[in-house]
Parts: sequence; C-alpha cells; structure tokens
Amino acid sequence: MADSVDAGSEPNTKTVDVRTGGVGDGKYRNVPIYTEKEFTDTKYKMNRSPGLAIIFNNKTFKHKTPRTGTDKDAEKIDQRFRELGFEVKIHQDKKSFEMQSLIDEAATYDFSDYDCFACVILSYGEEGLVYGTDGPVQIEHFVDPFKQNNSLAGKPKLFFIQACNQEEPEGGEDVSDAMGVTGDGGEDEELIPQTYRIPAEADFFIAYSVIPGYFSWQGREENGSWFIRALSDVLGKFGTSLDLMAMMIRVNRQVAYDFELNKKNEFIERKKQIACITSMLTKEVRFPRRDQKE
Repeated sequence: MADSVDAGSEPNTKTVDVRTGGVGDGKYRNVPIYTEKEFTDTKYKMNRSPGLAIIFNNKTFKHKTPRTGTDKDAEKIDQRFRELGFEVKIHQDKKSFEMQSLIDEAATYDFSDYDCFACVILSYGEEGLVYGTDGPVQIEHFVDPFKQNNSLAGKPKLFFIQACNQEEPEGGEDVSDAMGVTGDGGEDEELIPQTYRIPAEADFFIAYSVIPGYFSWQGREENGSWFIRALSDVLGKFGTSLDLMAMMIRVNRQVAYDFELNKKNEFIERKKQIACITSMLTKEVRFPRRDQKE
C-alpha cells in the first residue's frame, strides 16, 4: 500500500480513503498517491501532462479605458504554456461574476492526470483585487477554491497576475557600472502505509507584475506589458532547464533593469517597475522536456 497525501488543515477538507484514493463525498476524486521517495523529493513530480493553464484576458471595461497590449500578452503566454505541454483555456473579457464562476468550476476538476495548475490574469487591478470588465474580484477568491481540491494536493498551483493600475509609478536609483513508503517498492518488499498531511496553503505560487501600491505598465499594443514580455522571454529560453524560482529571478531582473518608462511628463519620467513574488512552494518546479516525459 502506498503513502497518501491529504489536502490539509481546512475545516471542510474531505476524508480520504488511503486504500482507494477516493474522497468521502466523491466531489474530488483520486487524491494523489506518492511513494516516500516522491514525497520527500526536492522537485515536484512532473511525469505526466504538466497541467491545465487558464488565462483571463480582460481588455474592454465598463468604467475604464481599454487595456493596450493585453492581446499581445495573451498571445505570448498562451504560446509559452502550450510549448511546455499545458492544456490552455483562454477567457476573453469576462465580468467579475463570470471570472469567479469559471474559477469555481475549474476548482472542481479532477486533476489526477495533471501535475500542475496555472492561472494567468491580465486585467486592471488594485492591491488584493483584479477587475472583471464590470468590477473587482478579490485575488483570494481565485486562490482559495483550489485549497479544497484533493487531486491537487502536493502539486504546484501557480498564479501570474498582470494587473495594471493607476497608482504611483515606481522611481529608480542610478547605479554605477563599476559595481512515507519504507523501501523502494520492489515486488518482494513489504510496503508500510503512512499518511502525510500537507497544509492547505502549501504549494501555491503567486507572481504579481508589481509590488502593491505601485504602477504596473500595461505596455504598447505591439509589445505587451513589461512583466508578461519578460516572463515569456524567460520561459522561452529556460522553461525546461531551470526551476521556476530561478526563472522568476531572471524575470525580475529583466523587468527591473531592461525596461524604463520615458515620457515627456515629470510625473512618469524615467519610472521603473519590479515584480513581486509570493511563494508557498515546498519543492522546485521544473517543467520537463516534451521528449523526456514518461
């Protein structure tokens, strides 16, 4: 009998039958089963289809000006996730309740055949909020539903948020150039069952295009935003050779060093931007080469 991993500490977490991997009420089937080696590995298991990626691309708003560059962002990030083997679903110009409904629906999927979930939000935003075409949605409402899905227990859940706002642009500093299961699971070896519990908040990763309270540049029609442009570049170059956190350092570096907003306006002259990362990951996220998957 192999080890099982239960979704964690939330009060309404479903009861897991370690013999079948089934869930008490049948809503979330097939909780992941890991050997001790897999559970204690320093890398997340990525042997099957990497995962499902959902992209929200909101361009036209009821009370805000259209977002320039967002279609280019959606095109780039869609391409990158497909190159990594993700199944990608794009939702265009959704109202707040539609975004919430789509996320709630996705959170009920059986992810047994996936090793990862990713969500990309391209919209307007404020601290703690992103906008549907008619109004705001709290970011936590995108994240929290996935804490209850046992088929994602122990798997990375990734969120990338390009939420341009109208807050203060960030200034910059000039810098001088001179600076488990006992045993290996063999046929003749007795397997001793163990159950591990994972905090419900574990294995989440959220990358924001900017630190809270600062301006996030939405980009020009032909180029897209600084953040998504950098993320696309880095995923294209290092998507299957570096782990996600190492890639995000390169994204931060590119956004911070390579891009600068110069306009004939004292308020936004020579303004910079830096992305912000919140990680509850417990292992390295490494996407496999397509020809190396089992």
